[in-house]
Parts: sequence; structure tokens; C-alpha cells
Amino acid sequence: MTDGIISILNKRAKFEYEFLEKYEAGLELLGTEVKSLRTGNASITDAYCAFDNGELFLINSHIAEFKFGNINNHIPLRRRKLLLKKRELRKLEGKLKDKGLTIVPIKIFQSERGYAKINIALAKGKKEFDKRQDIKKRDVDREIARYT
Repeated sequence: MTDGIISILNKRAKFEYEFLEKYEAGLELLGTEVKSLRTGNASITDAYCAFDNGELFLINSHIAEFKFGNINNHIPLRRRKLLLKKRELRKLEGKLKDKGLTIVPIKIFQSERGYAKINIALAKGKKEFDKRQDIKKRDVDREIARYT
């Protein structure tokens, strides 16, 4: 990562889930977490989102401790609050009650104003045959690109 621009992807999410709706949310972070994100020391591969008391939290995301942090450094696997409008939160919470739906993080990035943001998606898990079709389509596209 150069110039402190944040861009952390969850590559497994697209393969494992079918995205129904996408949202952009703010992240409530500590100072050392922001510094660590800017160096690219984070992973959201195993992360997911869950509601607690009407608030949405990012759980199991790993942001490494800041190398030059002091004794007030953050905990790498702590729960981080996601900042959405109340209307969006209520809508998501209602849709989560449907069987088989979950909220997965897709990408952490830096907004134009310099804030850390996260793209999340209301998603439905793919079946094994859907995953095989995706692999087959990707291979065919790769072959076509090779010959053109």
C-alpha cells in the first residue's frame, strides 16, 4: 500500500455469497487502527456483520496492532461499530430475519474526505453447484481472453 490509501478486499465473499443489496457504511475506529489500515495490515476474509441492541457491528475482522503504537494500542480482533442511517439499519435487520441471509463485508476503503468506509452486502450463501458454475465461467472467460 502506498500513499496511505486504504483498500482491503474480501475476495472470498464474491465466491461464497450471492449479493442481493450493497451498502456503504462508516467504521468507528481508534487512531492506531486507522494508522494500521493505511499500511494495509488488515484482513476481512473471515469477518461478518451482526446486530446487537439495534446496532450493526463488524465481527472477526483483523486489524493488526500498529507497529509504532504505545501501550494504548488497540485489540486486533475487537468488534467495530458500523455507521449507517437508522432507516438502513431497520431495513437490514428486518431482512436478516429471512432464512439464509447474512451481511458480509466486501471492501474497506478510504473515502474522498479521508474517512475509512466499508462496503457491506446483504447476501445469500451459494450452493456447491453455483460455485462450480462460477469456476467454469471464470475458466472460459480466461480462455477467451487468452485467444483475443
